[in-house]
Amino acid sequence: MNVDVLCAGHACYDLVFSVSHQPGADEKMVADSLLSCGGGPAANAAVCVSKLGLTSTFAGYLGQDLYGDQHIQELAAYGVDTRLIVRGSPATPLSTILVKPDGKRCLINYKGNTQALPGDVLDSKAVTAKAMLFDGHEPSISLALIERARQTNSPTVLDAGSLHQGTLALMRQVDYLVCSEKFAIQYAGNEQHALSQLAKLAPVVVITLGERGVIWQRGKEQGALPAYPITAIDSTGAGDAFHGAFAAALALGMDWQSLLRYASAAGALCCTRMGARLGLPSQQDHAGLFR
Repeated sequence: MNVDVLCAGHACYDLVFSVSHQPGADEKMVADSLLSCGGGPAANAAVCVSKLGLTSTFAGYLGQDLYGDQHIQELAAYGVDTRLIVRGSPATPLSTILVKPDGKRCLINYKGNTQALPGDVLDSKAVTAKAMLFDGHEPSISLALIERARQTNSPTVLDAGSLHQGTLALMRQVDYLVCSEKFAIQYAGNEQHALSQLAKLAPVVVITLGERGVIWQRGKEQGALPAYPITAIDSTGAGDAFHGAFAAALALGMDWQSLLRYASAAGALCCTRMGARLGLPSQQDHAGLFR
């Protein structure tokens, strides 16, 4: 297998409800709309890469159930290579997402009995990618793939959305540690302190700050990039889009500033539509914003 970007980690199925407000205790309410589609950080990133015109594959788990069937069909329809997906009897993880009119959302994820895959479940030596992206939810197969990336001189990226065992296991192993504001605060209390501390662990660190843009450090060099001005409808999946486009830009060999703007444009565009998967920008839409 030879692809532009390999994305390894979590896949789930999303049920996205549009609501007028956050429900209170014992409150019953009616949603304005419902979207259902595949989700998960690494799975969404793989779709983003494909929609941007590159080749991608997703490595991770899906259950042998209705949601797993729907998700794998959806990935294939987007052009994502599905040969590295492992399927089994534990149910496909589900996410319920409540989206408010200002685009803010809350998310409930249910993994049931799903366990992380063992490191030897995939033949990592049979995979070659120009860049590899990991979300920390499959640490064992990710470590094996990171070793493969080192052998082929392929850059590696960690989507560190929150501080947990998987992101802790991978954060020192990748070339690009691209983390959320939540991760930074969990790790060091504030973004600027986290940036300097994380830069001791990874060659390049990027912290995404939503509508405040990004801050970054490469070696001794630091900088910031403002977010693209957009009207947010739903922020679900914006981070996934950013990370997928970031890995795509690495595969394309972009210079640093272009890479950051390329990823930021994808994240911004995702906020202008409902749903993470459905909000991922097409190559044409992205070209209209990215400069």
